[in-house]
Amino acid sequence: MSDPIVGPLRATYAEIARRLDQPQAAERREQLKKDIIALFKTVDQAIADLSGLKEEIRVLVDRYKQLAQGESGDQAPQFTGAVPVMADHIGASTFIQKGWSLISLGDHPGAVQALTKALTLSPGDTQAESLLGWAQMLNEDYDDALQTFQKVLNQEPANSLARINVGYICLKKGIFGEAIEHLSKAIRLDNDKKATLYAHYYLGLVYLEREMYEDAQTFFRKTLQLGPNLIEAYYELGRAFWFSGERNEAKRTWEDGFKANKFNPWGKRCQETLDLVAQGQEPPRS
Repeated sequence: MSDPIVGPLRATYAEIARRLDQPQAAERREQLKKDIIALFKTVDQAIADLSGLKEEIRVLVDRYKQLAQGESGDQAPQFTGAVPVMADHIGASTFIQKGWSLISLGDHPGAVQALTKALTLSPGDTQAESLLGWAQMLNEDYDDALQTFQKVLNQEPANSLARINVGYICLKKGIFGEAIEHLSKAIRLDNDKKATLYAHYYLGLVYLEREMYEDAQTFFRKTLQLGPNLIEAYYELGRAFWFSGERNEAKRTWEDGFKANKFNPWGKRCQETLDLVAQGQEPPRS
C-alpha cells in the first residue's frame, strides 16, 4: 500500500511498540491491550474496504473495455471466468492468480510477464499456458499466442476456448482455412457455451471476409440465437446483408441492433452506420 494509507497505521504501530518498551508498560498493559486491538480492527476494516474498492475498480475496467472495444472494433473473445484456484506449486499459483488479475485489468504485458514466471516455476501447467495465451492474444502477439494455445491443445484437445482463440488468431492473420477448421471443431465439440457462441460469430466473420455473404448471414443469425446480447453480431449481420445487395434487410438489422442496446458501443455503431448509409455512403468494409 502507499504511504498515505499505510503511513498513519505504521505510525500508530510504532507508537504502541515504543510504549511497550517503556518501564511503565506493565502498569499500562490494559490500555496497551485496547490500543493493539483497536489498531488490529482498524487495519482489518481497511483491508475489507480496500478489497471492496478493488472489486469496484474491476467494474470501471469492464466499462472502459466496452468503450475501447467499440471504438477500436476489437472483437477478441471477452476474457471472463472465476479467479483460478489451485494448489501451490513452488509459488506458481501466486503468479497465475496475478496474471489472471492483470488480464482482467487490461494490463496484458504485465500478465505475460507474471504468467511466464509461473511457467518457469511450473513448466507445462495448462492453466498458466491458457492464461498466457489469452494475454498474448489480447496484446496482439499473435504468433506467440498461437504457439502457446497449440501447447494447450496438445494436452487438452477438447479445450474449446483455446480452440476458438486459435480460430480468432487465424482470422486476424488471414489464415481462413485453419480458422474454419478450428472454429468448426469447437462447434462440433459443443462443450462450452461461450466457445460455441464465439465459434459461430467468428465463422460469420471469416465468410464475410471471403465475401461469402449467405454463409456469413447463416452464422451471424445462429450467433444471435445463441447470444442475443452479442450486439456486434447485429452490426456484422447488417454488413453481410448490405454487401449482398439486401439493403433494406441490412437497415432493419442495424435498427434491431441499436434497439437491443442503444448504450452498447456496438449498438451505437449500428445507429452510426444507419446515419452513414442515409447520407448515401457505404458502410465500412472492415
